[in-house]
Amino acid sequence: MNDRYSRQILFPPVGEKGQHALADSHVLIVGAGALGTASAEGLVRSGIGTLTIVDRDYVEFSNLQRQQLYTEHDAKTHVPKAAAAKKRLQEINHEVTIHALIEDAGVELLRPLFQRADIVIDATDNFETRMVMNDLSLETKTPWIYGACVSSQGMYMTILPDKTPCLSCVFTELPVGGLTCDTAGIISPAVQMVSAYQQTEALKYLTGHEDQIERKFVTFDLWQATSFKMDMSRTKQKDCPSCGEERTYPYIHEQRKKTTILCGRDTVQVVSKDLANLSFEHVKERLSSICEVEANAFLIHVRYENYRIVFFKGGRALIHGTNDEKVANSLLARLLGI
Repeated sequence: MNDRYSRQILFPPVGEKGQHALADSHVLIVGAGALGTASAEGLVRSGIGTLTIVDRDYVEFSNLQRQQLYTEHDAKTHVPKAAAAKKRLQEINHEVTIHALIEDAGVELLRPLFQRADIVIDATDNFETRMVMNDLSLETKTPWIYGACVSSQGMYMTILPDKTPCLSCVFTELPVGGLTCDTAGIISPAVQMVSAYQQTEALKYLTGHEDQIERKFVTFDLWQATSFKMDMSRTKQKDCPSCGEERTYPYIHEQRKKTTILCGRDTVQVVSKDLANLSFEHVKERLSSICEVEANAFLIHVRYENYRIVFFKGGRALIHGTNDEKVANSLLARLLGI
């Protein structure tokens, strides 16, 4: 075994056997922001065999305070987070196979990824995607680790299909109107704490120590130096639509919306078949006659009136400066006729 992992192998719960198990493992991380980059780096350094990371966004300067894989150059050149993360992670450990997907984390994309992964780590920024992940976890019998942080607070919970309550048991309705990093801020240590818990739970599972996984819902506030564990054993619901006796997996069967307001971002995401049918070169040429265009291999970035608009390959666009779906669609119609 590579000397790179010698100190980790000395830790009895891992050992040679556990290290070999890690080398054969495949971890899926959904989201490449603060939690995603921290967990990705830790697990890549630990020697997992394969990492798949999914993220729809690109690096901005406001990310650099807490999203540890990115640089000022990434922010200046608007590099997609998944691509920037992959480049940095390969420099850290070339032995790990890394797949980076610059995509929206929808059902069609995630289902086969869940089927191939041994465990999934939640690093998303919205509950709608988390509920999709929860249903896919139960459908594919793939464990996943919920995690969230804002301000100086954080929380996590490990979901083992058919063995623990699921996220729908805990949150019977989608939480709305809560704090976000864009409204309440965040300190980096809160990110590191949640990620440390998520990584540790993943290591337990991947090295064959499922019996030692935390079965409680853990919350903390670093600034106040408080923490709390909630016993979730009684929250499992027989009539839960996701993990109950008559499962319908509601979040993976709902019609996907064309437009999505990104929580706390003053941004609307538009996914359009019409946009997907336009070539990248056509979009760039069309926009160049209207406004200043910046482009790289992954995206096109423009400023138009009081808005920033980012076009990705595959028919996806982020319209910054509004949370009105009608305004977002109107802008695309004016700029590209779609």
